[in-house]
Amino acid sequence: MEYKIIVDSCCDMTPEMREDSDFISVPLTISFADGTTFVDDKSLIQSELLDMMKRHEDAPQTACPSPQSYLDAYGCGAKNIYVVTLSARLSGSYNSAMLAAEQFKESNPDVNIHVFNSRSAASGETLLAMRLREYARAGMSFDEVVEKGERFVDEMKTLFVLESLENLRKNGRLKKLQAIVAIALRIKLLCEATPEGEIGMAGQSLSAKHALSKLIALVEADENHKGKTLVISQCANPERAEWLKAQLLKSCDLKEVLITDTRGISTVYANSGGIICAY
Repeated sequence: MEYKIIVDSCCDMTPEMREDSDFISVPLTISFADGTTFVDDKSLIQSELLDMMKRHEDAPQTACPSPQSYLDAYGCGAKNIYVVTLSARLSGSYNSAMLAAEQFKESNPDVNIHVFNSRSAASGETLLAMRLREYARAGMSFDEVVEKGERFVDEMKTLFVLESLENLRKNGRLKKLQAIVAIALRIKLLCEATPEGEIGMAGQSLSAKHALSKLIALVEADENHKGKTLVISQCANPERAEWLKAQLLKSCDLKEVLITDTRGISTVYANSGGIICAY
C-alpha cells in the first residue's frame, strides 16, 4: 500500500471521500455536563447533537484524539502517511498526531509520516486532504507531496459566517469582548483563519445573508481564487449553502464549488446555520 491520508474528524469529508479507502478518519469526542458523550465517527447523528446543544446551557467540551488513536491509524500498512489536523492553535490534535508519529517511527523507520497543521478547520481540512490525494495519485514522491502540501496550507484561505457565536465564546476560541458585543447587538461576524491558524475578524453585518455577500466580495477581490476549488461546509442549512454556491459561481472565476455537511466537531462550533468556506 503506497499511501494513506489520515484526517481528524474536524475534516468535513464529502460523501465521496468517506467511501474512498485512501482516507482514514480519527475521531475527536464531544461531551456534555450530564455525562453524555458523542464520538465523532460514522455513528454520530448531527440532528441529535444539535438537539443536545439546544438543551444544555453550557457549551459541550471537545477532546482531541489520543496519541494511541493516531498510532492505531498509522498501522494501516502504508509506506507514505500524510496527516491533516485541526489548527494547532485551536486543538491538541496536531500535538497528538506528532507525538504518535515520533513513537511509530521508532519501530517503523521505513514508514514516512508527515503531519500537516492545516491552520484551519472543517472545509479547510477537507480541501487540503483532497489536494494531498491529488498529489499522491499523480505519482509525486513523499517529499514532493509534503512540499506542495505545505505550500498549499500557506496559500489557503478560510472564511466563515456563523449564526451563533456562543460555543466559540464559551470555549475560548473567540475573544470575549468581541463575542459579547456581537451577541448583544445581534451582529453577524464574517470571520477568517489568520496565517497562524487563529480566528480573526474580516467584517460584520446585521444579517447572515449580508455577511455572506461580504464573503463573496472578498473571494472575488482575491486574484488568487481564480481556477481554484472552493469547499463549503454547511451546518443544517443546505439552502443557504446552495445559494452561496450559486452566487460564488456567478461572481467568481472558480474551477468548482463543493458542498459538504459539517461533522460533529464542526457542528459544535458552526452551530445550526453556520457556513465555512475554504479555497
